[in-house]
Amino acid sequence: MDQARSTISKIFNGEPHSYTRFNLTQNMEGDNSQVEMKLSSDMDEEVGGNGTAEHLNHNSNRKPYVAQKLGRTPKNLCFMAAATLLIFIIGYLIGYLVHRKKDIAQPTCTNSVIAPAPPFVDERGSAPVLDWDDVKKLLNEKLSTSNFETVFSEFSSSNHQAGSPGDEDLANKVHRKFKEYGMKTWTDEHFVKVQVLQGTNKVTFKGQMMETQGFLSYSASGPVAGGVLYAYFGREGDFSDLRNKNINMSGRVVLVKAGMISFAEKVANAAKVNASAVLIYADPDDYSIGETTALYGHVHMGSGDPYTPGFPSFNHTQFPPVESSGLPKIVAQTITSQMATNIIRQLQGPEAPSRWGSLSRLGSEDDVITVEVNNVLVERKINNVFGVIKGYVDADRYVVIGAQRDAWGAGFAKSTVGTSILMELARSISQMVENDGFKPRRSIVFASWSGGEYGSIGATEWLEGYLSSLSMKAFSYIDLDGAVTGRRAFKVSASPLMYTLIDGALNEVTAPNTAATLFAQYGKNNWESFLLENMKQESAAYPFLTFAGIPSLSFRFSNGNLDYQYFGTNLDTREKLNIATSNEVPQLAQTAAQFAGQIALRLVHDYILRLDVQKYNKIIHTKVAQINRKVADVQRLQPQLWPKALTMQWLMSAYGSYSRASRNLESDKRNSDLEDIEMCRIINDRIMMVERNLLSPYVSPYESPFRHIFLGSGSHTVAALLNHLDALKTQNPEADANQFHNQFALFTWTLQGCANSLAGNIWSLDNEI
Repeated sequence: MDQARSTISKIFNGEPHSYTRFNLTQNMEGDNSQVEMKLSSDMDEEVGGNGTAEHLNHNSNRKPYVAQKLGRTPKNLCFMAAATLLIFIIGYLIGYLVHRKKDIAQPTCTNSVIAPAPPFVDERGSAPVLDWDDVKKLLNEKLSTSNFETVFSEFSSSNHQAGSPGDEDLANKVHRKFKEYGMKTWTDEHFVKVQVLQGTNKVTFKGQMMETQGFLSYSASGPVAGGVLYAYFGREGDFSDLRNKNINMSGRVVLVKAGMISFAEKVANAAKVNASAVLIYADPDDYSIGETTALYGHVHMGSGDPYTPGFPSFNHTQFPPVESSGLPKIVAQTITSQMATNIIRQLQGPEAPSRWGSLSRLGSEDDVITVEVNNVLVERKINNVFGVIKGYVDADRYVVIGAQRDAWGAGFAKSTVGTSILMELARSISQMVENDGFKPRRSIVFASWSGGEYGSIGATEWLEGYLSSLSMKAFSYIDLDGAVTGRRAFKVSASPLMYTLIDGALNEVTAPNTAATLFAQYGKNNWESFLLENMKQESAAYPFLTFAGIPSLSFRFSNGNLDYQYFGTNLDTREKLNIATSNEVPQLAQTAAQFAGQIALRLVHDYILRLDVQKYNKIIHTKVAQINRKVADVQRLQPQLWPKALTMQWLMSAYGSYSRASRNLESDKRNSDLEDIEMCRIINDRIMMVERNLLSPYVSPYESPFRHIFLGSGSHTVAALLNHLDALKTQNPEADANQFHNQFALFTWTLQGCANSLAGNIWSLDNEI
């Protein structure tokens, strides 16, 4: 046998191997067996003393060697024949035993036989067995006003602040309902820090002390005194008007009206002018909430738990002792309109601008007021609740639909309506899948958030905790908070990638109590001009879009540009919303559910995600043109400030790269084979990367969490770039040409990187970028 192995080795390997070893190790029930095989050639015959084979020696010894080999040929042939026969016999026996084992293993002994795996179903392009018209029809049939009345009653609560027993009761109801609908459910627990009011905060003016039950979470603490200064709505432009009147704002207690911008923005703007405190009230000209109604809110210029910025508030994780840069350093407090009227009536000082209304005086430094804030920082446990309808093709890709569950008081418009829409969409779509043959290609995640009143804490902490998991998986977010606050107007804020989806839904969903579509009723033939508004930082959709880079959408039925006047009060009840909507709350909720549902279903029904990458072309073109004009102004008016090496060519090139890449992607979509699952997935990946790659990679999520260069906030944004150009143009002392050069370069390369990613594979790029 040794000679047979040696001969076979010579035939297949050309020359014998001197030593071959292999180990076969098998671990079964803790026992180790080891097999070692040593194959050795006839080295004495083939190798000389120096280890060199004689048959490779080209000298006079060649002929005797050949004769010697010829003399041994019959013997070698016998060994070869025997080895061949042996291999054939072994192979035959193995084949016979395997075949016999298959014959014996019949499914008669169920305890010892493994059940066969279910047959593989190749869904390919056949997953959406219903066409789009059938899907729309099914959704509309499932949603009814009578169902909404029932859900409103079930999820109404008079006391469900974040982390309270009432909030936990609602969370349990949501969880049970998701399970009833047959969904996979789970919860997400966080331990967050919030400020609460213990006792009362106080304001003292002209010897009169006034107490208030309202408060602003995350305010600085302490008694602060200063001269009152009226600043209208507290916008940057309002403070500019005061600056133009040469009014000293440092150390002043600023009095501002609620509305137009968030409480946090008002306080941040006051801090920029070195004010010492801010008082916020609801002006009777804007709000009909009564003279003594207290206001509640927060003043964190950001979202999430401000004591774990950039980190999730998991109890088991050790976080460094840090605070969000968005926490104010000055005192902030709400007061009633009655208290504000009493203060305004006694103000002295310069006259107010005429466009600020009937106010006569702005206040002087002698109109001293004392503000005492004693908020207490506490830790609360909050729970987010989730349910998922899994897709049939790309189950690991999903759209998220979410609604806030908590509120300061009853919160009917703030949270109950949104939660009810969420639950009705979950029920309806689950029934469509279970009973009506609808097979979504991708998954739908339904999320019930807590901590919304403190700055979208639940939603933001979830993003912070699972950002790496959500990357390239969550492709859209639809926010249902405050979806119904009126009936005369309809407003939308969204990522430009979702504009085409919105346009389709507006033209397919019928407005309440009419035969007209939402587009015909509210759009005025140009919905982008009349319905579109900037996304607000207090919306849960904002961190999804600007922190996580997930295309997001929020919308609302309203009665005007101001927020719903009962938000942040104890008057946000069903009765008040009935008055604001002329008793059409169920009808408006049904329409809102149809609008949100059609967008979500379209995203999980189509082969290619209906996210339009070309919509950013117009925005980029507009911003590049604005930058170009302002650059020309600076070069003309302040040439000594402009870096000589800096030109617009690089930015123009980046815009051109994005424009070409977006057009090429549209061409790839039109020419793609929709039955090719892998090709559809590759195209969808390119689409999903656009929003994420518009997040600046050059700033810290801790320092600047809202990193989107077009829609975020911070020095990395196009807005900051334009403001810096204005400062250079006017020779503002705070302007820095070198700093602008750096901003310009990082903005340009972020845009170029997005274009490169959109182009697809690295070999799709060329020198044109």
